[in-house]
Amino acid sequence: MSRPLRIEYKNAWYHVMNRGRNREDIFQDKQDYQSFVELLKEASEMWNFHISGYCLMSNHYHLLIQTPDANLSRGMRHINGLYTQRYNRKHGCDGPIFKGRYKSVLVGGDDYLLQALRYIHKNPVKAGIVDAPAKFKWSSHKGYLSASDDWNWLYKTSLLSMMSKDKRKWL
Repeated sequence: MSRPLRIEYKNAWYHVMNRGRNREDIFQDKQDYQSFVELLKEASEMWNFHISGYCLMSNHYHLLIQTPDANLSRGMRHINGLYTQRYNRKHGCDGPIFKGRYKSVLVGGDDYLLQALRYIHKNPVKAGIVDAPAKFKWSSHKGYLSASDDWNWLYKTSLLSMMSKDKRKWL
């Protein structure tokens, strides 16, 4: 039996997640996390992804992505494929590191979009790793608190405007 096709829409929002095979870690050290973030930046340009949120836990990740070009599958194949190749090369492994295909949930409506972002940012708090989202290094939460140009790749303006129309309150 074949897998069902993924339904993709222009300008659709998706909560995307994937976890390590057998719940194994997919990030071993700081360089692995940084490599994945760099892939997200690369994908945002290469595939015209609007990445508005991410959280990288040791054995899984969460992403919040808008796809103006309805190309989620192609972009995620790029992210997961390249990360797997780089991880295997670095750690002397072979084969898949992910449990399988990524899971994606179509996010509909502004309220659900903000709930998805909150869920992603609160994931390390829920897991008991930190007591506040701002204390977790491998999430986009700090990007929402920063005016630094380092975060310009993060597509946060539209979500910030949903939280407040007053730009002075964004930071």
